[in-house]
Amino acid sequence: MNHDTYDNAYIAGILNSVKTIAMVGASPNDVRPSYFVLKYLLAKGFSVLPINPGHAGKQILGQTVYASLADLPQPVDMVDIFRASSAVPGIVDQVLKLDPLPKVVWMQLSVRHDEAAARAEAAGIKVVMNRCPKIEYGKLSGEIGWTGVNSGVLSSKKPLMRQGFQSFGVRQK
Repeated sequence: MNHDTYDNAYIAGILNSVKTIAMVGASPNDVRPSYFVLKYLLAKGFSVLPINPGHAGKQILGQTVYASLADLPQPVDMVDIFRASSAVPGIVDQVLKLDPLPKVVWMQLSVRHDEAAARAEAAGIKVVMNRCPKIEYGKLSGEIGWTGVNSGVLSSKKPLMRQGFQSFGVRQK
């Protein structure tokens, strides 16, 4: 697969199918990008399990932190990697030992490792590199467009406003 660009339908399909996410490199520091993404994904209804060996047993945003993927108490649909590209091969090694395997390995902005991606794909796992699920969700749901950012998504559909925190879902083509 070409990982230089992704079709909106590919990203939307992933975000619509994923329910449980393991976030490797989650930080309790509220100014770190992983904290913002964790908070956002929780608000959108995803179950997020933070992975950070330095904070194992503690909590981030009310979620118990685990030392490694092997310590997770339940299967996950996606592994979101907030680590340097050089750490990706070791993380993919851990992913490939999970049973059942997750559906997706997602590497955050500036994180890319083509060899590790190929190994994950060979095992039947979808891969996204150099993207942020928070940004992609906001773009595809139209949220980013409401704040004056050109999301590239045009729609005449008026958002459905409901009680409580708004979760508009990811539009598919």
